[in-house]
Amino acid sequence: MNRIPKLQPPDSHHFNAAAGWLELGDHMEANEELEKITPGLRAHPEVLKIRYQVYDRAGKWTVCHDVAKAITEIVPDDCGGWVSLSIALYRLGRTQEAMDTLEPQLNAFPQEWLVHYNLACYAAQLGKLRDAEKFLKGAFSFGDSKTIQQLILDDPDLEPLWNEFRL
Repeated sequence: MNRIPKLQPPDSHHFNAAAGWLELGDHMEANEELEKITPGLRAHPEVLKIRYQVYDRAGKWTVCHDVAKAITEIVPDDCGGWVSLSIALYRLGRTQEAMDTLEPQLNAFPQEWLVHYNLACYAAQLGKLRDAEKFLKGAFSFGDSKTIQQLILDDPDLEPLWNEFRL
């Protein structure tokens, strides 16, 4: 696989500014900064990750899907691209496809708690509660228990399992 070059100034400055605008909650300004990046570098995987977040905040799930798909093609060994792709599919109402896309990634990223967690969400929404519990146990095995427990209790996708995870 080809090594992906780091962004250099001034593109790196625009990238950092876009990330900063996202942290401040302004996806519109983040997008403006991304548009200032040299056109040939806008398909850089790090730029695409920020672009995904911009479209996620804007609720543009079809574009999120396209961007995440590009990330998985450019850097297939990046777990985040696969998680983003599955989330986009889920938000497009394609829950089974989200699950079918992410579940094989357990082989590539067995210790990534976020893969397990998102699979639990999809399984719960598909009514596969035992599978959801199994995936959550995987998430707890590899992630911070307190963080995951709080996510579970705040995530309406896991509402069918809330009673089991209250302390």
